[in-house]
Amino acid sequence: MAKTALVLGASGGVGGETARALIAHGWTVRGLTRSPREGDGIDWRIGDAMDRAAVLAAAEDVDAIVHAVNPPGYRDWEKLVLPMLENSIAAVRANDARLALPGTIYNYDPRTSPVIAPDSPQHPNTRKGAIRVRMESAIEHSAVKAVILRAGDYFGPRPGGSWLSQGLVTPGKPVGRVMVPWKAGVGHAWAYLPDVGETFARLLDKGDALPQFARYHFGGVWDDDGTRITGAIAQAVGRPVKTWRMPWALLPLIGLFNPTMKEMVEMRPFWEHPVRLDNADLVAAIGEEPHTPLDVAMATSLKALGCG
Repeated sequence: MAKTALVLGASGGVGGETARALIAHGWTVRGLTRSPREGDGIDWRIGDAMDRAAVLAAAEDVDAIVHAVNPPGYRDWEKLVLPMLENSIAAVRANDARLALPGTIYNYDPRTSPVIAPDSPQHPNTRKGAIRVRMESAIEHSAVKAVILRAGDYFGPRPGGSWLSQGLVTPGKPVGRVMVPWKAGVGHAWAYLPDVGETFARLLDKGDALPQFARYHFGGVWDDDGTRITGAIAQAVGRPVKTWRMPWALLPLIGLFNPTMKEMVEMRPFWEHPVRLDNADLVAAIGEEPHTPLDVAMATSLKALGCG
């Protein structure tokens, strides 16, 4: 029997890729948008994730709600993310549906969590991480059916905001020097968005075979010293690339005037300490994790970004 999902954030990175994967799996997909849209095989509905009535109307008779929406540019993050989530929880409860949330590594302290499993204690050391913990706690205590899929830093052909497209390279320009935020030799977890979307689709296909509340970790691409990603960029553009370190010392000053930069400063420890995701539970649930070879994933991403 065909299933229906509402994707909040379907025009963004993880939401868009999850919507496309669900459609490929035979789902009917609705998207909530503040301005008229067409295409992508999505049944677009007009509304705002902050408007509970609009979310409830768009979610009528759905089997799943993918909550992949965030305030643009981190503006008013503290004020908006929890009310938006509460609207999705209400819509899930009203339809006996399942909530799907993209999780982050920010729930953990990178200084003490080199490897994280789904049941690892969450001790964030950033404001954003603390809010993320509250979001997951709100879902768990709501008693609705839910699945959280945690992954590393996203990259892909339609990334929304990402470290690759907003830091390492400049969209629309050939790759020159690559700005790297990591400390030399420190490992980092990356996640190719089409693979994340496919993983969400496989999980949601399982329906009530999943636990009532489930957390899974997506292993993705593990770059153990920072050279895998820069090597993949060089291979994709067909020439060696030089790197330069992100000027972290300047970001607090820029952050006084730029909310996005202010949030980026908090993320520095995640580039100076390794945080690897243990995906054993995910593999047990769906079989082998979807994995596009890194050279293909990076070439596809850079081409789409206009960085050939």
